[in-house]
Amino acid sequence: MLRLSNLGFLVLTAIQFILGMLGNGFIGWVNGSSWFKSKRISLHDFIITNLAVSRIVLLWILLIDGVLLVFSPKLHDEGIIMQIIDVFWTFTNHLSIWLTTCVSVFYCLKVASFSHPMFLWLKWRVSRVVVWMLLSTLLLSCCSAISLIREFKIYSVLGGIDRTRNMTELFRRKEKEYKLIHVLGTLWDLPPLVVSLISYFLLILSLGRHVRQMHQDCGSSRDPSTEAHRRAIRVILSFLFLFLLYYLSFSVLTSSYFLPMIAKIGEVITMFYLAGHSYVLILGNSKLKQMFVAMLRCEPGCLKPGSKGSVYP
Repeated sequence: MLRLSNLGFLVLTAIQFILGMLGNGFIGWVNGSSWFKSKRISLHDFIITNLAVSRIVLLWILLIDGVLLVFSPKLHDEGIIMQIIDVFWTFTNHLSIWLTTCVSVFYCLKVASFSHPMFLWLKWRVSRVVVWMLLSTLLLSCCSAISLIREFKIYSVLGGIDRTRNMTELFRRKEKEYKLIHVLGTLWDLPPLVVSLISYFLLILSLGRHVRQMHQDCGSSRDPSTEAHRRAIRVILSFLFLFLLYYLSFSVLTSSYFLPMIAKIGEVITMFYLAGHSYVLILGNSKLKQMFVAMLRCEPGCLKPGSKGSVYP
């Protein structure tokens, strides 16, 4: 019989999995159907569509991992199943993180306004910069997954060591080496975190300065343009909050090797981010928001994929 904590964990996992699949599936459906109909897609839509697909994969991985964690802890922690889950998780997770970083860089270069020559040089080449980031994203994601080979080898050695008195020192040495490699693996996430924080900071700084300037010129805080910029700042702050929350959950999941009891907490927070961020993307995009509202209202003419009246502002 399931314990109350395990039952609560499974219920939360199921709810967040369904919400995440609906949100990310909606993004993929709207942009994918529009792409299929017009045979063209903007760079922004291409990024968030791939981001949604990567998160759908992550949600399935976390669901399978959570079920194994509750019903078969030994199978979850040992053997080829653990290695397969780790490889898929590592590749898809890094891909998702870098795609999120590409979104933040794209928003920053498109919306923010600064007179620094380096920023202007990047702004004029925003499409080229983001495309190169996307190519680098795929390469770095592959490298992060390949880096697990060394970790798996040490883990298999640890499993094969007989913990007799003569082998205790070897076991301790290999265990320390495994823990060090396990922790160093989190450094793959440091570059996208730094780039995203810089992009969000510059974007918020630029929008905030623009709002103050418009308030001085118009003399009214309820000017439509001012309100639009304030809504944009709130959306960006939501992006930033969820992004930092995701890194917190990822740190918790990484630490679960040393503290197994917190693995479930990390998974719940991670799924909350994967589900919640998709709805922030929907509400922050006029095309997706119009389509989403039309779907909730069950408007028949607006639910057709690629419908110009509901998809395009």
